[in-house]
Amino acid sequence: MEKQGTARVLEEIGVLLELKGESTYKSRAYYNAARTVELMGEDELHRLVHEDKLKDVKGIGAALNEKLKELVFTGSLPYYDQLKSSIPEGLLDILRVPGLGPRKVRTLYDMLEITTLAELEYACRENRLVNLKGFGQKTQENILEGIEFLRRYEGQFFYSEAREIAEDLLERIKEFSALDEVSLAGSIRRCREIVKDIDIVAATDEPGRLARFFSELPSVSSIIALGETKASVQLEEVINADLRVVKNAEFPYALHHFTGSKEHNTALRHRAKKMGLKINEYGLFQDQKLLTCRNETELFSALNLSYIQPELRENYGEIEAAEKGLLPILLEEQDVKGIFHVHTDYSDGINTLEEVVRHCRDLGYEYVGITDHSQSAFYAGGLKEDDLARQAEEIEALREKYHDIGIYHGIESDIRIDGTLDYEDQVLERLDFVIASVHSGLKMEREKMTERLKRAVAHPLVTMLGHPTNRLLLGRESSPYELEKIFQAALEHEVILELNASPARLDLDWRHLKKVKEMGLQVSINPDAHRLESFRDISLGVAIARKGWLEKKDVFNTRTRREVDQFFNHR
Repeated sequence: MEKQGTARVLEEIGVLLELKGESTYKSRAYYNAARTVELMGEDELHRLVHEDKLKDVKGIGAALNEKLKELVFTGSLPYYDQLKSSIPEGLLDILRVPGLGPRKVRTLYDMLEITTLAELEYACRENRLVNLKGFGQKTQENILEGIEFLRRYEGQFFYSEAREIAEDLLERIKEFSALDEVSLAGSIRRCREIVKDIDIVAATDEPGRLARFFSELPSVSSIIALGETKASVQLEEVINADLRVVKNAEFPYALHHFTGSKEHNTALRHRAKKMGLKINEYGLFQDQKLLTCRNETELFSALNLSYIQPELRENYGEIEAAEKGLLPILLEEQDVKGIFHVHTDYSDGINTLEEVVRHCRDLGYEYVGITDHSQSAFYAGGLKEDDLARQAEEIEALREKYHDIGIYHGIESDIRIDGTLDYEDQVLERLDFVIASVHSGLKMEREKMTERLKRAVAHPLVTMLGHPTNRLLLGRESSPYELEKIFQAALEHEVILELNASPARLDLDWRHLKKVKEMGLQVSINPDAHRLESFRDISLGVAIARKGWLEKKDVFNTRTRREVDQFFNHR
């Protein structure tokens, strides 16, 4: 192994030792050895090893000498490999966050069981680092900034983040004087939960000038390609954006083509072919003759289909449903009447109970359901029984003060390993509703995890199952269990499934929602809010609900306050 590679391995061993909680003296010995090797001449390391004189160099003891000889001669070191395999792989990723050293990462792992960047981000957004020794509010904010920086260079973005950037870009493009039409397209228009780039389609009689205008926008950091009908750029936010410029008559076809998934477009081409037609980004043709369509609705109509909403264009049965006139009337954001799953400063939220109630009232909601963390969630300031009683008193006082909004007292109760909840039934009975969630033991065996959740769902006091798959986007896969068995148990016990609208979760996955709808289950779109700004995440949840074919009747929190009262009383 060459000098640089040897130094890198020594440095990483020092880091791994710190992560394992070994003595500072031991890890410092490897750091110092790494610096010593780096300062050597290009051939000096090999010469000293071959002459067996490395042990005479200051800071290189007998043990290090043997390891260095093995590295240089064989190019590998079993000690290093074993050490690396003993540490969760994600901890090394976390170390890439500016300001986080091995000791702090070890604390995060020991105290909060954080093993991936996504888990770290979620913990920050739930304010779990604020009261953690050695951290605090400012450190938490710096960590979030560092994670955002890293993610951007990985080339994948949360839908919420990409949509915000894209909408700002769209407004800039609308300032072009000769613009006729413009729209977002691609995965953002389809509301995919993870986005790699931004697609925009525009129509103008001056395509070259619009492409240049786009490439010179202030948010553009570099130009990837620039032509008369297409411009590709990288934005300051380190996400790529593509602009397709077409003629006015081509706009509906181009917009459809650059919106649909590859699978949707392929299926539609096959359908057109069976009808003796040809469809592409330039038009819909019959015997080389363009069939004029003024918009996408007319385009679908020409193919004997009802209009397919952009969110559904994934080839998940939307074409067959459109042919039979069976497409759903998708949920709208204004259909949502109230909010559940809200955290306050009783646990790990930022805002007081009254601030939350006033905010929901100002947003026009009919009700709000408070659900702070339960006592097992010590890392999140989970509520003991006395805290719950104190909170109940405050809620009762707020009900007297604010008659125009319903205030429901709930809890987000941890599902323990055996499937039980972390309060006695006589405590839960005092509450209006209970959200049961898994926060630990996320990687149990498939059968055991399935039984764990089935038992929790069967509890007569459980109202909702929180973030059902436990995934974190860009960081943690879903827990291993048989989802349909959980759905069936929820159906049997009238338990509502949560669609957690947090940008890092969006859980349930839209791919499962169509099945949930077919089974007749209810879904509640919940923000899992820890601060007032998080209430706007409801729009993300609605987007995913639409993508999962949900209608107003499928979503629990489209019910009126009176209907919610009736349901809770029934339960």
